[in-house]
Amino acid sequence: MVAQGFRVDLNKPLVFQVGHLGEDYQEWVHQPIASKEGPRFFESNFWESLTKNKWWYIPLVWLPVVCWSISKSVRMGHNFPHIGLIVCCGIFIWTLMEYTLHRFLFHIKTKSYWGNTLHYLLHGCHHKHPMDGLRLVFPPAATAVLCFPFWNLLKLVSTPSTTPALFGGGLLGYVMYDVTHYYLHHAQPTSEVPRNLKKYHLNHHFRIQNRGFGITSSFWDKVFGTLPQSKAAPKSI
Repeated sequence: MVAQGFRVDLNKPLVFQVGHLGEDYQEWVHQPIASKEGPRFFESNFWESLTKNKWWYIPLVWLPVVCWSISKSVRMGHNFPHIGLIVCCGIFIWTLMEYTLHRFLFHIKTKSYWGNTLHYLLHGCHHKHPMDGLRLVFPPAATAVLCFPFWNLLKLVSTPSTTPALFGGGLLGYVMYDVTHYYLHHAQPTSEVPRNLKKYHLNHHFRIQNRGFGITSSFWDKVFGTLPQSKAAPKSI
């Protein structure tokens, strides 16, 4: 835990410590601690409470928005087969966003104090404590902020009547992603497909952290050549 003379104290709030690691932050954050007990982020109880979310918050908050968005396109004259196609396109767009954000933003290399601090809050904390169930899904408030540019982007590439359903499909893809992500970390699947997906994702956390950036599928890893070699997941996870 020592980097350039600085020691991270895991018994104290971490957020304002990790920036001091400098260039050694990347090595430190990718040495996972496989404990289900998460660390403390902030000294303040208020700010600490904002960092924790239960997995079921995600469908509870966003599925009604998905339904409202899709119904808006229905009211604007689209039939259900057409709506189904648009929603599927939205989900497909999300899968590319999922891969792109994970590969190029969540795994960006940082070494400055504030760069390390922001990266830790965004994704580094998940790699350091991958089994922390209360900090695995994205906070709804942060997702709400990101929905605005996503909506405006879709308006540029689609018609007024298809934008709501396309947005609903993308948001549904996000819900599927976050719920699947939680499942892969905390469930013990018995059927082949989810069991292989869990192994694929845990390999990203515990063995090959610069490959395997998909969560809901390995499709884009295959397309862009970042698919890791298959290995058994750690037995203790």
